[in-house]
Amino acid sequence: MYRPNIVKLFTKRTITFAPKKWLFSLLVISLVLWLIFLGNSPLRDWDEGTYALVAREIYRTGNWLYPTLQGEPFLLKPPLMQWLIALCYQLGGVQELTTRLPGAILTALGVPLLYLVGRLAFKQNLPALFAALVYLTMLPVVRHGRLAMLDGMTISFFLLLLFCLLKARQNRKYALGVGFCLGLIILTKGTIVLLLGAIACLFLLADRQLALLKSPYLWVGIFLGNAAAIAWYIAQWQHYGNTFLEVHFQAQAFDRLTQTVEGNSGPVWYYLLELLKYGFPWLLFLPGGLYLAWKKRYETWGSLVILVTIIYLGTISFMRTKLPWYVMPVYPFLALAIGANLSEVWQNRHFRVRSWTIFLAIISLAGLGGCVYFFIKKQPILIVMSIVLVISMGIAAWLVKQRDRNFIPVLFTGMYLVLTLLVSSQSWIWELNEAFPVKPVAELIRANVSPGTQIYTSFAYGRPSLDFYSDCKVTATTLPLLQKMLSNKSYLLLDNGALQQINLTGSKILGATKEFTLIIKN
Repeated sequence: MYRPNIVKLFTKRTITFAPKKWLFSLLVISLVLWLIFLGNSPLRDWDEGTYALVAREIYRTGNWLYPTLQGEPFLLKPPLMQWLIALCYQLGGVQELTTRLPGAILTALGVPLLYLVGRLAFKQNLPALFAALVYLTMLPVVRHGRLAMLDGMTISFFLLLLFCLLKARQNRKYALGVGFCLGLIILTKGTIVLLLGAIACLFLLADRQLALLKSPYLWVGIFLGNAAAIAWYIAQWQHYGNTFLEVHFQAQAFDRLTQTVEGNSGPVWYYLLELLKYGFPWLLFLPGGLYLAWKKRYETWGSLVILVTIIYLGTISFMRTKLPWYVMPVYPFLALAIGANLSEVWQNRHFRVRSWTIFLAIISLAGLGGCVYFFIKKQPILIVMSIVLVISMGIAAWLVKQRDRNFIPVLFTGMYLVLTLLVSSQSWIWELNEAFPVKPVAELIRANVSPGTQIYTSFAYGRPSLDFYSDCKVTATTLPLLQKMLSNKSYLLLDNGALQQINLTGSKILGATKEFTLIIKN
């Protein structure tokens, strides 16, 4: 029977040989996937543009302790991401690549970290390897991890925390790392540490490691590791008073549990739909993986998967505010379940031939439809991506029908190539198509307006990415107020519709793009 060359990597000898080599290989291929063409697309609203603005102000002013956004206190998030971006700006200049670099590197480290956690949790190499490769080739993990967002960093710090907990069973000194990981999570995403910390504590209970709570290494680590985070919070409270507490804790954290913030709502099953939309092909193996985790719930890996899935996924599902990236921390644990199932398939050749063949064939046909669509759109990289998807899913479906376990490495290889081609294109941030391209408008503003100038626009909402690229503050407002601001000799950025409704008598048109015109009163 024909076997693709890539499957030679997965022979029994290779899988059990030199875990350090697998660790290094996972690190390399992760960094490649997360870093290639990282700066090939503009920054996305909202988080990317906002963090870039804050980091640039840190870089320009040297104000590291009290970050600002357009000169106003930035109280929404802790500063670790912005600090790292500002450091990258000092080393490589202000650009998309340096904005995304810290988050991308730290998210990529989550793949080898999951492998290490898996080896300790499973006490085997194969399911840990499969889990890491599943996590590596999950579309949401790669996409969000390449953006200047907080979730990928948070996941990697939590995986490092779990690694320290598991290693502390043999060597209590590793418990020191737990506290430092908690401190890093706090400095990255603040109050999420309460949820992740609670999960870690329940995991200690389920894994019968309560003796670790008596270890001085754990408490010394918690004291030292959280000292910087506590000091930063105290400094903010002393400097801003109750305003900091109201914005950082109340508005940004607790209100999101009980209220819909900024219209970001959804039903209880919102995140299940997110998993269904972006989880293939690995979702095929998730039910079996969760079933195995439940059967093995008294083992380390099973209790970890069940705890995170139930507690974390349950918590965010019942939150009133819902955003797609809130589900990100659950992906590595779903990957552990899927890795366990794939390992069972590989070792025991348990196939669900009919259902797996049908679903993989459907994905292959969807790829064929993608070929036609991207051919019409004249996007050659995405055409090649669709062809790779068609071929890899087709081969995998055929191998499943033949009951050949080598469909697993074919899936890993195919998905890795598909994702590599996707991020090589400029379509991996498809949200950029939801509104006008900011760079041409920003170039218009920079050519006619001094940096830091206040500009008013008729667009429906402000865009941090436009503020970043234009180096001005562009504020959305109503037509009556725009007319008033024009009389006060303010700069106006008007879309074509508003241009017809504003009285431009005595005004000067400074320039225009396809979507907007920049004007000022003479």
